[in-house]
Amino acid sequence: MISHVHVGVADFAPAWRFYEAVMPLLGLKVRFTEPDKGWGGWQAPDHGRPLFLIGRPFDGQAADPGNGNMIALLAPDRPTVDRVFAAALAAGGASEGAPSLRPHYHPNYYGAYFRDLDGNKLCVCCHEPA
Repeated sequence: MISHVHVGVADFAPAWRFYEAVMPLLGLKVRFTEPDKGWGGWQAPDHGRPLFLIGRPFDGQAADPGNGNMIALLAPDRPTVDRVFAAALAAGGASEGAPSLRPHYHPNYYGAYFRDLDGNKLCVCCHEPA
């Protein structure tokens, strides 16, 4: 259903370091990075798609997070949600909701919410029982 997701960043180098602290914990590997062009991305091993990309906006304008936009990344289990959230905060991200069970979504929904260095909102979640 999804080919790729692109998240706009203002300064590629610190943004890359932020995501490099998070993506490997989810089992994602670097697909490519082109620092001179200001973009790069990750994918699941042995899968060509979807891609998660970060980069400077194509139109050259400022990277601004949209109100209501959020990207949710799937974790295989609840401890991974905890590790990713901790890594995001340690890498300079801001909490938008600590890891917890959120039964108002469904009985097994365990998630955490954070913002990257540019204010983009991300979620990491697991839908499996403990």
